[in-house]
Amino acid sequence: MLQLDSSDPLIQLSEVIPWPEFEEAFPTHYSKDTGAPSKPIRLMLDFLLPKQLEVLSDKNVVIQFKRSPNYQVFCDLTKLNRKLLCDT
Repeated sequence: MLQLDSSDPLIQLSEVIPWPEFEEAFPTHYSKDTGAPSKPIRLMLDFLLPKQLEVLSDKNVVIQFKRSPNYQVFCDLTKLNRKLLCDT
């Protein structure tokens, strides 16, 4: 079993963010009838926050997600996922 460092800043951040509040507040800012179907609010935040905090490009945040178990824990995944969850 993979043991992650609970002192990792990304893991610590994931534990203090009020995810349900974001998921409840943000849907009003997106239209279900315009453009391509959106990804879940949580997934968008999962990628946006580390991207901004670590000054990553869209492509690099997706690559970091694929490579890093810590990113995946931040994204609330319980099993290591090697698939890309979105396009860059």
